[in-house]
Amino acid sequence: MLKLIKKVLKTGTATVAYPFKPLDLAANFRGKPQYTAKQCIACGACANACPSNALTMTTAEDGETIRWSLFLGRCIFCARCEEVCPTAAIRLSQEFELAVWRKEDLFETADFPICHCRACGKPYAVQKEIDFALSLLQESAALSDRQIADRRDQYETCPECKKLHSLSSSDRIDIGRHMTTEAH
Repeated sequence: MLKLIKKVLKTGTATVAYPFKPLDLAANFRGKPQYTAKQCIACGACANACPSNALTMTTAEDGETIRWSLFLGRCIFCARCEEVCPTAAIRLSQEFELAVWRKEDLFETADFPICHCRACGKPYAVQKEIDFALSLLQESAALSDRQIADRRDQYETCPECKKLHSLSSSDRIDIGRHMTTEAH
């Protein structure tokens, strides 16, 4: 017995005083995803990349908003959402104490208004995503306010209406796998 006590005293403590003292976590520790709705453009990249389907994007019944939602009960803390987010709206934190009393407390949501097509009025994209694309265009191309207004008309038109307005009546164009022109 004395041998055992000497060995224990020699090796020191093998456990940590966790509840009474904070844990020292590694710099690359992956904890709870921290979401900043103000920075999010609701592009859905995080929901597409999430292997556990903890992140979802759903359209409201009225068709006026898209709801981003995170269910921490399904999250595997893989950091795919953080990797694919173009605006860094989601980051994995050092927080790991996620116990709750009610399952509803594991949900986090944000709603984003949908843009309606200027031509037909159908909802088709998140307004914040369109605004983000236009701001990137304005920064990179140094366009005037008038040029941005013209582009806004284009960006706020659904793909179906864009197709209708740009269809060619020429019978010389064959649209197949590759676009070719026939010689007449």
